[in-house]
Amino acid sequence: MNPYLTTPHIIKETAEGTTYCPIQDELFSVHRSVEVVGEITRESVYSLILQLRYLCHADPENEVTMYINSPGGSVCDGLALYDVMEAIKCPVRTVCVGMAASMGALLFAAGDKREMLPHAEVMIHDPLVTGMSGSALAVEESCRRLMGIRQITAEILSRHTGHTVEEVYEKTRQDSYFNAREAVAWHLADRIITRI
Repeated sequence: MNPYLTTPHIIKETAEGTTYCPIQDELFSVHRSVEVVGEITRESVYSLILQLRYLCHADPENEVTMYINSPGGSVCDGLALYDVMEAIKCPVRTVCVGMAASMGALLFAAGDKREMLPHAEVMIHDPLVTGMSGSALAVEESCRRLMGIRQITAEILSRHTGHTVEEVYEKTRQDSYFNAREAVAWHLADRIITRI
């Protein structure tokens, strides 16, 4: 379901009369916040990249806040968003609300400031493969690429947590869940917040 259909609008009085503005638009333009909600897909990442680029162009010095509540999704598209987060000049603050899992966790951990609400969770694991088929050589190539992605994501988590790649592999070999306190202790997050 489209969140714009269920989210109330803000009513504004202007010289031209009454206008209705989606809450997301107001938060974007006034508070410089974007949302990673739901599955990470090519479409959602494209929208987020445009939003980050726009906000950075409008004011390259001021922080952007990225709220994350995502089960993860496409690694390729998630890495594109990660690269843009790293490339833009303005700092990106990430806030975990609910769950930041898989690629959502990697994006959360990449924030310049990483904050979690008290009952939020982070889950990290190795990249998953689904529906692999084809010739033996095609499967071998898919496995080689998957192991390369595993190395890339482990190096990113290592860079942002201060743990070695081997320590990251110890955690990602299975689904590893961290509550807010555990995420701070393992350096996936910087602090727990109770106010937004």
